[in-house]
Amino acid sequence: AVLLCGVAGLFGPWLGWAPLWIVLGRTAIAALALGAVRVAGPRARGSGAPAVDLALAGNGALLALHWVAFFAAIQAAGVAIGLLGYASFPLFTLLFERVLHGRRFTVADAWTAKLVTLGLVLLTPSVHPSDPAVQGLGWGLLSGATFALLAVRNRRWRETRSATDLAWGQNLWASFLLAPIALAMGSPPDIDARSVVLILALGLACTALAHTLFIGSLGRLPAHTASAVAALAPGSGIALAVLLLREVPSPRTLLGA
Repeated sequence: AVLLCGVAGLFGPWLGWAPLWIVLGRTAIAALALGAVRVAGPRARGSGAPAVDLALAGNGALLALHWVAFFAAIQAAGVAIGLLGYASFPLFTLLFERVLHGRRFTVADAWTAKLVTLGLVLLTPSVHPSDPAVQGLGWGLLSGATFALLAVRNRRWRETRSATDLAWGQNLWASFLLAPIALAMGSPPDIDARSVVLILALGLACTALAHTLFIGSLGRLPAHTASAVAALAPGSGIALAVLLLREVPSPRTLLGA
């Protein structure tokens, strides 16, 4: 899941679509693929619950906002800054677990918070809102915060629902909520054979598979532990951006990373 999430960052520059349309495409494709898996596979654990319910709508909204902010960050400031802003979510996970589940902070947790904060300070090149890097980092922080809250909520849901069921429901709700907004924002982007291949890869591998794997890990790991592992995603994403997009981060950005 971590490797696939890192690769996902490259699709923003490759597709060149507005973030709303990228996320609508990937969630709709993921929902269709996971729906087919649910129909063809054995009945999901917790099948007594309705297949689609309003309780998952909140998670779907969080998922949609997380990914829209993620691609907005990358398009504003590049793959490195966008991914590293998103990678702040272990800090937010600690805070949400404290508020929602009464988690007690350990010495390691305190160091996590301090180091993430220091890394974010190093990533901030200025304090001017008009600076694209500042805008990208802001979008990245929103992406990290919403992902952290989603992980904490999924940790609770994972006790009664299968990973495939949760991933399907959340992607379905995300695409359902985004569709009218995307249509109201303007006409769809130009679609050609290349963009079809890219959005299919993003929806199937980097969304349906990655999302299911990450939710599956929450059945065995605390949300904070899973989030800390997932914070490694910028490593693969930045390396691929250097190789494939020629986006070389500055020494200060690398130090913040």
